[in-house]
Amino acid sequence: MGEARGSLLARLEAHPAGAIAIAGAPGEPPVRYGALAEVAPLGVAPGSTVAFLVEPGAAYVRTLVAIWRAGALAVPLSPLHPRAELEHAIAVAAPRALLASRSLAARLAEAAPGRPIAPVEELAGGARFGGGGPGSPTPESDALMLFTSGTTGRPKGVRLAHHALAATVEALHGAWRWRSDDRLLHVLPLHHTHGVVVALLGALWAGAEVRFAAFRAPEVWEAFVDVTVLMAVPTMYAKLLEAYRGAPADTRARWAAAARALRLVTSGSAALAAALLDEFREATGQTILERYGMTEIGMALSNPYDGPRVPGAVGRELPGVTIDIVDESGAPVAPGHAGELRVRTPQMFTGYHDDPAATAASFDAEGRFRTGDTGTRDADGVIRLLGRTSVDIIKSGGYKLSALEIEAVLLEHPGVAEVAVVGLPDPTWGERVTACVVPRPAATLTLEVLQAFARDRLAAYKLPRELRLVDALPRNPMGKVQKQLLR
Repeated sequence: MGEARGSLLARLEAHPAGAIAIAGAPGEPPVRYGALAEVAPLGVAPGSTVAFLVEPGAAYVRTLVAIWRAGALAVPLSPLHPRAELEHAIAVAAPRALLASRSLAARLAEAAPGRPIAPVEELAGGARFGGGGPGSPTPESDALMLFTSGTTGRPKGVRLAHHALAATVEALHGAWRWRSDDRLLHVLPLHHTHGVVVALLGALWAGAEVRFAAFRAPEVWEAFVDVTVLMAVPTMYAKLLEAYRGAPADTRARWAAAARALRLVTSGSAALAAALLDEFREATGQTILERYGMTEIGMALSNPYDGPRVPGAVGRELPGVTIDIVDESGAPVAPGHAGELRVRTPQMFTGYHDDPAATAASFDAEGRFRTGDTGTRDADGVIRLLGRTSVDIIKSGGYKLSALEIEAVLLEHPGVAEVAVVGLPDPTWGERVTACVVPRPAATLTLEVLQAFARDRLAAYKLPRELRLVDALPRNPMGKVQKQLLR
């Protein structure tokens, strides 16, 4: 892979046609990428680690570019995180320098007491931060440290090289037909791979425009009139449909018409219930494109841009990706049988930061990454996820049950707003299927009601044996339910 293709920064610098804007900000023209790239040198030594806490917008991209042009490793922190999570990220990354927007500097200072924090507003004004000199990243240079979702323990720092990011973005550029005249409505957090790599860098790679917006469902509907691409997570689609149901008929008609003009609507970071996909398609004519990836492996699977998109499935391998579905011994399973997804890909992470043991344990003897996700592949090669092996596969009465399958059925009940299914210890069954449900207003739900509803859709051994009604499900910033907290 040559320098122009292998280094993400080299591609962006050679093709600086993309732009950044804030959706709904009157009188503020988009900032072209070329202007964002004209930043003052950071002054940190190549290979250093730089953490930054910056709001979405031009300043975020300017900061990211400045770090990469110094040959440094960027660690984006999240304004959504409480102090404890910021402290954890800083402790793991051990950054050489800290940058922040002036409006967020006090929050970062609380998480890093006594550390100097440089204001990113000075990046365009000639200020130099720290010591050392500028450096040019190579394709093998680490570009980003992102953190795992923390669904199986404390978040780990994942190091991603420039060539791995370039491989991800290039694969999606072809698969999703990115165009230079696209306008992405960006509503995702920028400290996860979905928001910073798939959405932001995907658009800039294509020379497209990024319009950042806070996610407020009615405003997102209104913004559809002037964008071509939306990338979101299932929780966001649930909120969009909730707002749609409650809007007056003329407003629904206007929103639906705007959404029909979108070129691409994608969902990721968590499983999308088929009921949500069907309701959104009925309202807007848009069939949401589901895909599958992880921080460690980039994007691995996608439903097709052209051709049928299978509800509840995540499609086939993207170019360069190989996925095996294997049993507990690592042997391939037959089509239609469940097993763990193991991956080879040019998008692979460099390793977990300062944790060689965890890095080594994440690969099997054949060099395949152990995703920890269970799925099946049908005769046509389409892969369907059954859930995380650790929390979504329930071992009950000798069966291995998919929590995601049970959740999808329960979500079809008109009284269920949200649901998470977990397995709780049971002396008879091993684990009993437990449904944690957020009911819709005025809904009356009992275990018997849900069992009767699901009995024609699920085998008897898959039916919930316990119901817990809750006000809300614990979620991380990407909308993934934190089932370990529920359990």
